[in-house]
Amino acid sequence: MAGYCALLTMIIIGPLAGSGYLLLRDAVSTPRSFLTDSALGLGAAAPRAVPQDALLAALSPVLDGGLLVKAILIVALWSAGYGAAVLARRFVSASTGAQLVAATLALWNPYVAERLLQGHWSLLAGYAALPWTALAATHIRTTRRTESAGGISSPRPGTDKSPTPGPAAEAHQAATPRRFGFACRTGSLGAWAALTAGFAAAGLTPTGSLLAAVIGLALIGRRSFLPATVLWIATCAPWLTATALGSGAEPSDPAGVSAFAARAEPWLGTLGSLAGLGGIWNGEAVPASRTTPLALVATLLLLGIVAFGVRAVWALGRDGRALLVISAVAIVLPALGATSWGLTAGEWLVVHVPGAGLLRDTQKYVALAMPAYVLCAAAACRTVATASRRLLTGGRPSRSADSADAGMPATATLFILLLVLPLADLAWGVGGAMRPVHYPAGWQQVVDHIDAPGDVAVLPVGMFRRFPYSGTAPVLDPAPRILPNDVLQTGELRVRGYAVTGEGNRARTVEQALLRGVPSTELAALGVGWILVERTTPGQLGTSENTLTTAELKYQDHDLALYRIHSPALLDIAAPAQRRISAAAHILWAFLLLAGLTTAALHPSAGCRPASQPGSNTMRSASPR
Repeated sequence: MAGYCALLTMIIIGPLAGSGYLLLRDAVSTPRSFLTDSALGLGAAAPRAVPQDALLAALSPVLDGGLLVKAILIVALWSAGYGAAVLARRFVSASTGAQLVAATLALWNPYVAERLLQGHWSLLAGYAALPWTALAATHIRTTRRTESAGGISSPRPGTDKSPTPGPAAEAHQAATPRRFGFACRTGSLGAWAALTAGFAAAGLTPTGSLLAAVIGLALIGRRSFLPATVLWIATCAPWLTATALGSGAEPSDPAGVSAFAARAEPWLGTLGSLAGLGGIWNGEAVPASRTTPLALVATLLLLGIVAFGVRAVWALGRDGRALLVISAVAIVLPALGATSWGLTAGEWLVVHVPGAGLLRDTQKYVALAMPAYVLCAAAACRTVATASRRLLTGGRPSRSADSADAGMPATATLFILLLVLPLADLAWGVGGAMRPVHYPAGWQQVVDHIDAPGDVAVLPVGMFRRFPYSGTAPVLDPAPRILPNDVLQTGELRVRGYAVTGEGNRARTVEQALLRGVPSTELAALGVGWILVERTTPGQLGTSENTLTTAELKYQDHDLALYRIHSPALLDIAAPAQRRISAAAHILWAFLLLAGLTTAALHPSAGCRPASQPGSNTMRSASPR
């Protein structure tokens, strides 16, 4: 199973295996990044890339930043597929074939394709954490219930059946109290560690953290809800502190609600697009197949497969029903959010509720449907195989275990083909759109020449670029992640005809001054010490040449030109105390991630399940292969 998930992952992102850097829309990887105030989330813009930017800044001096991003993306995709297989095995006792279907659905779907094309590699880390978070949360709840019932047995995840102590069970418990006590404590420790790792890994971005919280807290149970909430809040420390200390607490532009609303795909409508795990707001960040009737075909096939397994997942009890409800809500609410009254409600939220801007890209939350979808798909394999066998045998039941599973390989193979073929252009970097780029050597020269304080202003104005070496899609300016000083950015976006204002008021003032061609001394008063001109990308320059003539040229080549402004005002946007608090929050997050992963590896939570015994509800199932 692990090998199959690795194969699918490499088929999807194969082109990135070559040398170079990921530079596609919102995805920006660079050889080296620096721990600036912006990387800590303390700059003028809202902390949307916290703690991912700080993580890359901390590790890129040791390991090339491009390799780091590729490694995180590969691990995230592999974990999503393998986690889906394990979830199916543990919840619905899926056979190997059914686990393959679950892994395929988790990896080969429009959500993954669209987020890859949009450059949301770190969001996919949160997506990958969902099945593991579900497993850890259910294990914690069932372990606690087992301990309160005398430590006799552990019910299968997804059921509400507690073990019933009897004479034989009491005798067994009395004979081995220490072994059982140690096993359950170890299993509980491993489950809590896995939950910590899931929350922290998903917390690479604020949205991913919210996704994991919904799944984990919905399944954890009443007794463990409070400690799990405290644990989740601890893993949110980087972006919560950045929001409290920086500009993230400021209201967002209400125009962003309409700009980032879920989009209706051809022949599907908004609800159908979301139900098919598509519907991203950016119509350019979609595979070509989603612009043809194949989008309708793929959605009908996906929903058909899921529908065959809904009944079996609902019958699991609490956990299965919770995941199905979460799935339905994650599809319906974004669809409602794209209606006129939904847009009005969203605009009110982002204006009046600090931090509500996290909710404006509602299609992100369709990821919450994935755990239920993979369970339904795995369960559908047995449902369809059983129905097919009965049809072929004229309705005569068979008591042979081999006969019962005879149709599973064929059914699983059919389901995998039905999931993959309509979205065949997800393969090889989503049809070749994801490919590594190579930065001109001038970027490193610019980095070496910035040897004095002062923020960096960039020309042309705006946040997005179209470099000759980056392809046809717009890309975020790499300057904020590649330069050692803070780069001023307004945060303003132009999406589907909407101008979405950002939070960078000082950056906006600097941009306007550059376009007017003011003397460099005026920029120095605003804290600007450097001006970087990116010569090979289109954009507004205004009369900025007048400003450049009053600054000192430090470096220039075909691609870039760097100017120095002497004696800039040293404006401390973040106080030293704020930097210390933010750094401590990032260290806490990193500690929780590493400690959770290490402890979970040393104490696997699956080890808490005692062997079957009379009266036990424990269900044995095959390991994923």
